[in-house]
Amino acid sequence: MTSESPATRSNLDPREIANFDRLATRWWDPRGEMGALHAINLPRVRYITECASGLSGKTALDVGCGGGLLTEALVAAGCTATGVDLAGDVLEVARLHGLESGLRADYRQIAAEELAAERPASFDLVCCLEMLEHVPDPAAVVQACATLVKPGGTVVFSTINRNPKSFALMIVGAEYLTQVVPRGTHDYEKFIRPSELDAWARSGGLEVLGLKGLRYNPILRSARLADDIDVNYLMHCRRPHT
Repeated sequence: MTSESPATRSNLDPREIANFDRLATRWWDPRGEMGALHAINLPRVRYITECASGLSGKTALDVGCGGGLLTEALVAAGCTATGVDLAGDVLEVARLHGLESGLRADYRQIAAEELAAERPASFDLVCCLEMLEHVPDPAAVVQACATLVKPGGTVVFSTINRNPKSFALMIVGAEYLTQVVPRGTHDYEKFIRPSELDAWARSGGLEVLGLKGLRYNPILRSARLADDIDVNYLMHCRRPHT
């Protein structure tokens, strides 16, 4: 049985929530508007598995879970998973898809900051992927993730770098030329440089262990991990034992 909590935190953009709720019914269509998200999910899970030294038997939290693509993948890999988001329609799609797939997770409509106050140091693994660039105060979400993970646990973030190359590829290319993602999905001013994310993570008490790039090919609709962090990138962190 899933549980819900009202979205009482102010760290949300109503336009972002409305945009994702609009896409809710098409979230699980790999050939639809969320196709790029489907393509990058496999390399994301591969990276997370490596960072966490395996997933089987671990408690995992997916912050900004959307329709549950990553959350279900974590369950399939052997995790007991919780997914949290503030977009109610998208969460309902996640719950229904979990019933159909048999990959059930605990989905809650609650802000990461609120959950951190409720359940500090509760998860072996905390993931926050493609979410930080959609909130007004990403540093607060990073702090919440640091609070939610157990000492010795793993935190993985992913987001989009802020530079001319990322603007050209993610805004001009992805949204307007190839239309692989819906227009208005991204706001360039909300993109996050690795140095900024690194500072927020360290301020939250996390150790930053590594960075990895993620490349998406819109023609082949495929994605792979890479050393280039100019556009999409992932960051591996750990909460120290002391």
